[in-house]
Amino acid sequence: MKNILLLFVLLIGCQAVSLAQTAEDYYTKGISKLHLNDNKGAILDFTKAIKLDPKYMDAYLLRGDSKAVLKDYKGAIKDYDKAIELDPKHSRAYFNRGTSKYFFGDKNGGCLDWSKANELGSKDAGIFIMKFCK
Repeated sequence: MKNILLLFVLLIGCQAVSLAQTAEDYYTKGISKLHLNDNKGAILDFTKAIKLDPKYMDAYLLRGDSKAVLKDYKGAIKDYDKAIELDPKHSRAYFNRGTSKYFFGDKNGGCLDWSKANELGSKDAGIFIMKFCK
């Protein structure tokens, strides 16, 4: 009987360990949901990744992208702000924040971010500057 009880406890313990997920696991699930156009589900997974690793810059970036697709530009800008805080030389974060600012109604802020993205090497930023910032 003791052996059966011990086996049961070990099995439960192993299952609990296998169910534990890392920030990377949630990030990967979020990417899978993005590919399925499930932006709300992706946001939930990126949020879980961020809770486990508050310095997960890529999770902030992709959560911002998901929010922007859903037209939550204010939320997207906050996520891009955090991504830039964590990696101030990430051109895509500036580019995407600029796009969200532009669609949120802040043309000047969008153009400034696109200029910074261009300075950091973004090829698309120059095109957006020429098209939207004149």
